[in-house]
Amino acid sequence: MAKKEKKEKLKKDKIACRTSIGGQAVLEGVMMKGSRSVATAVRSATGEITIENKYTKSAKERNWFLRLPFVRGVVNLITQLFQGTGIMMRSAEVYGDFAEPTKFDKWVSDKLKINPMSIIMVFSVVLGVALAVGLFVFLPNFLAGLICDHVPAIDTSSLRSLWYSLIEGGIMLIIFISYILLVSVMKDIRRVFMYHGAEHKTIACFEHGLELTVDNAKKMKREHSRCGTTFIFFVIAVSIMVFVLINFMLERCGLLVPNTMSAYKVINALIRLGFKLLFLPVVAAFSYELLKLLAKSDCLFVRILRAPGMLLQKLTTREPSDDMLEVAIAAFKTVLEMEQNDNVPEQQFKISVPYGVARKRFEDIAKTADESDMDWLFVEITGCKRSEVKDLKVLSKEQYDAGEIIAKKMSTGLPFQYAVGYTDFYGVKISVNQNVLIPRPETEELVEKAIAEIGNRNDSEVSVLDLCTGSGAIATVIASKTGASVTASDVSAPALDVARANALNAGVKVNFIESNMFDKIDSKYDVIVSNPPYIPSKDIESLDTKVKNFEPRLALDGSEDGLKYYRIIASQLNEHLNDGGVFMCEFGIDQAESIKEVFAKFDVEIIKDIEGKDRIAVVKRA
Repeated sequence: MAKKEKKEKLKKDKIACRTSIGGQAVLEGVMMKGSRSVATAVRSATGEITIENKYTKSAKERNWFLRLPFVRGVVNLITQLFQGTGIMMRSAEVYGDFAEPTKFDKWVSDKLKINPMSIIMVFSVVLGVALAVGLFVFLPNFLAGLICDHVPAIDTSSLRSLWYSLIEGGIMLIIFISYILLVSVMKDIRRVFMYHGAEHKTIACFEHGLELTVDNAKKMKREHSRCGTTFIFFVIAVSIMVFVLINFMLERCGLLVPNTMSAYKVINALIRLGFKLLFLPVVAAFSYELLKLLAKSDCLFVRILRAPGMLLQKLTTREPSDDMLEVAIAAFKTVLEMEQNDNVPEQQFKISVPYGVARKRFEDIAKTADESDMDWLFVEITGCKRSEVKDLKVLSKEQYDAGEIIAKKMSTGLPFQYAVGYTDFYGVKISVNQNVLIPRPETEELVEKAIAEIGNRNDSEVSVLDLCTGSGAIATVIASKTGASVTASDVSAPALDVARANALNAGVKVNFIESNMFDKIDSKYDVIVSNPPYIPSKDIESLDTKVKNFEPRLALDGSEDGLKYYRIIASQLNEHLNDGGVFMCEFGIDQAESIKEVFAKFDVEIIKDIEGKDRIAVVKRA
């Protein structure tokens, strides 16, 4: 008696835990769907489980017509096609499918203002349906007709319609099994089948009233009565019965051409195919209702009906690993909570990209970038220090996307600073583009000397001129670090636009003048600072490609010997430098003696840079 009571209790517990939650395996994850919610859990390339979930319309909220038996099967099938395809694409993105958008994707996004993924999803569904129809409807129809036409005993039989439908159904089943066996060779598909098994085991674990743990789920069978594989078997079985009736009616109604000639047989085959396509929704709807009905019982008769479909699941499911079960359980628990609670927040996948994957991708894009530039790229997108780059483990998807944009800009050889649009100069963020030179570290040393000189003066307001200002880096820093009155000039109007923006961003006042050297400058100054063009014309082509191809030649070319602009400055310096004033400039390697000669009328001091190279000249008015 006790044994019977225990059996009855287990049966009641199982009924109490019965659920309508179903699922679908995706790439490295599982989607679970309830009556009004859906959640997908995916294990990312970093090993973390990330979940995307949202509420959906329940069956009660849909139009009454869409809820009707048989109609709901077709609606559900179409919904699952689009939803399943979309989730499969999203799971691929989570796991690391960071494919570069095509030109078509960009055109659709920019011109039509449509998410390219939406078009791809629709195209994938349409193509999938077309292939399925071709593979599982047209091909079996063609082969069955071929067999029946060439086997006299069938061709002349009064049961030809029955034989035709049985042969067609058998061919459909053979094609389906062959297809499953063929795709199983692919590693990714094998893993999808393993996640399929994890999905079934998780649902079965809940339905058996057990706590949702990996150990409990492992004990469950990997076949389930509501599986889509069983649905496909029902579709094949139902189609045999429906198409026997259709073929019989076609013959009795005289819709088939009564002629044994090959041409007429082709016409008859096309007529049959057309009616099969027309009745496919009927077959799908009936199969769906049959699946739902048989899932409500577990008696011997029902188990016999389900047996072929359950057997087919041996092919479409594999034994999952523990970590796969963890993913399936996470998805199921999320949906279960959402079914019971309206306040569970919706969320999207947290997509993480392993540092090594991201670095390799960026290096492949920006092939000309050196290791230093690549380090600075990661500093830019993560906000870490350069010394910390090597310790990075993962990037967020937003960081990855930002890095990819920068890497693409650098793919042409564009310097990193131009790609990000700024550089750090003496602790100040300086915007740069191809109208201005990228400020160098040695120029910071020139600025440091200038700031020290200004600080040593007792004047209430020191006047400073930054000649050939370019990006305005020197003028902006001096204005921000001292109380000096700063003027900056350059011959390039585009360069002055950049310089003005930098002064504005730094919140400092600088007077800008568009002038070719001293041509439009009438005042005298206490300190004049300059980093003029000093590369000899003949040496321009030997410069690094990032310099010669992208930085403005106007700011590089110092004429034949590189000293043209120093001579102009020396010839007019007395006119623009106050008594006791100082001119400070940067010059090129091996130009120190030439600089002394150019400024021979003045007191000249040559200062070495941090690397011990002659780099800065301090010229004092006698």
